[in-house]
Amino acid sequence: MTNAITIAELVRNKTMSAEMAGLLWAAVDEKVSFLTAAVYRNAGKSTVAKAVLSLRPKNVSLHYASGNWQVTEKLLSVEKHGGYLVVDEFSDYDYPGYLWGDEIKHVFKMLKIGYSLQASLHAENAEDAILELTQKNQISDEDASQIQLVIFIEMFGTTLADAKRRVTEIYEVHRVEKGSPVGHLIFKWNKESDSFEMVDENHLFGRNKDEVKKRSEILGYLANSGKTSQEDIEKALLDFNNQT
Repeated sequence: MTNAITIAELVRNKTMSAEMAGLLWAAVDEKVSFLTAAVYRNAGKSTVAKAVLSLRPKNVSLHYASGNWQVTEKLLSVEKHGGYLVVDEFSDYDYPGYLWGDEIKHVFKMLKIGYSLQASLHAENAEDAILELTQKNQISDEDASQIQLVIFIEMFGTTLADAKRRVTEIYEVHRVEKGSPVGHLIFKWNKESDSFEMVDENHLFGRNKDEVKKRSEILGYLANSGKTSQEDIEKALLDFNNQT
């Protein structure tokens, strides 16, 4: 992830606010399973996911899932259980790293033995992302309830060169009932003012509000001072962990 766009750069270019970034840092610190969703391609699903995952503790590993589950399960069986199982995309499009149908059911099977999930998919909003799993892939309410966050991203502009991206929703999933998510918006984007608003507090993770605030202040400082490299992020993570 050395050459990837960092979370501080996403704050600097207004893809998200420092408060959003601080909360997402707290989420991966607690190994919260999350989805990144958008309607269109190139909206930044993978970019945001990688930036958020780079904030995870050093002892939390990443495991990249493929469609070959005999190989994947064998690999995971010889590794220490835990870490994030990362899926490029939940999609029925035939492309390496894209999973659909029974392959997604295998993913949720692995979550039951101690893994967390990060996956991207196309959806119309945060709530629709859960419906993609339950309605189109027959993921049970119990399994889908393992997802606790959905990050929804929109892209604006006439070309990729002048495109702007915004995290327009961060939605907390409390549980899934009858295929539909039960939860609430934590953050939303205000189109008129091009600003981010906190709608409600998070309930399932990051309960130490002072720590979340400190994380937000750290990432805001990095963004405002132009210290947005991965090395800058790693130093900030180390300093924060040494102080807490």
